[in-house]
Amino acid sequence: MKSHTEYFTFNTKKKRELVHLTPKLEEVLERANVAEGFMLVSAMHITAGVFVNDNEPGLHEDIWKWLEGIAPFKDDYAHHRTGEDNGDAHLKSLLIHHEVIVPITKGRLDLGTWQQGSDGIDASRALPCPRPRMQLRDRLRSRRGPAPGTGCESW
Repeated sequence: MKSHTEYFTFNTKKKRELVHLTPKLEEVLERANVAEGFMLVSAMHITAGVFVNDNEPGLHEDIWKWLEGIAPFKDDYAHHRTGEDNGDAHLKSLLIHHEVIVPITKGRLDLGTWQQGSDGIDASRALPCPRPRMQLRDRLRSRRGPAPGTGCESW
């Protein structure tokens, strides 16, 4: 069995941010020279996450609102007794998860037509928590071609 590992550090500017990972992941896949298998993408931080979904700005906004509605930022989390102020980020990371497994077929990330990432959504997306975020993104290598408005921006 062939394996290949690479680590990246992302220095984000905002408390919560999505980082588009797909281009980097495609580069890693090319260096790894893997034709068939799986790619494990892990955020490697307790309050960060990665997910696969549609890359549409309205959906991004909906995801942030949904997460904030379930685990809003507030001062009274018991976790804050430790001196931390990110109790909400820990709860949000439970909803998004910290890793995804992406199939590799014929040397390419094998994602569905609308599955793209902007880290945390054009193939995967990084998570909304107050630490570095990550996102995985597919450039829509489907037979149907790219969806309208699916750029590779990060947020």
